[in-house]
Amino acid sequence: MYIIAGNGVLPLTTVQFGSVDDSYQSYYTVLIPVGRSKEMLKIFFIAVGGAVGALLRYGVSGVTYKYLNGFFPWGTLIVNISGCLIIGFLWQLFETTVASPSLRALFLIGFLGAYTTFSTYALETFNLIRENEVMFALYNFLLNNALGIVFVFFGFVLSRFLFTLLLK
Repeated sequence: MYIIAGNGVLPLTTVQFGSVDDSYQSYYTVLIPVGRSKEMLKIFFIAVGGAVGALLRYGVSGVTYKYLNGFFPWGTLIVNISGCLIIGFLWQLFETTVASPSLRALFLIGFLGAYTTFSTYALETFNLIRENEVMFALYNFLLNNALGIVFVFFGFVLSRFLFTLLLK
């Protein structure tokens, strides 16, 4: 099979995903262009990981808020902390085993990028400490937290200002 792309005709390959249990088999076959196979496959895995990460974040947050309702944002905390656990585990695993760029992209960029970007921030800060760049780690910690809160405030004020202008 082939697809007509901007730079000519690209061959297509199939990637199958599926699950098998005792009573049910399901497979999904997806066609992807292989002309630029490594990059296209990486992008495909980022998209799949992102979809799964976003849905899991929604599910974990929803369940958490259902059972731990109150003023504290428990769902966000649980998502962020579990994302940090997952990225630490996967980073070490991928450094000590042979993991393809597509597999790294699936989990570290796609899944965790949609699940939480806090895990990336925490990993980058940890790596700065590990590389004895303690001052940069401290700057990263302080700037991400302080500027994050400040820019939430700026966004809030900007939205209120623009909304007020539009209503006049």
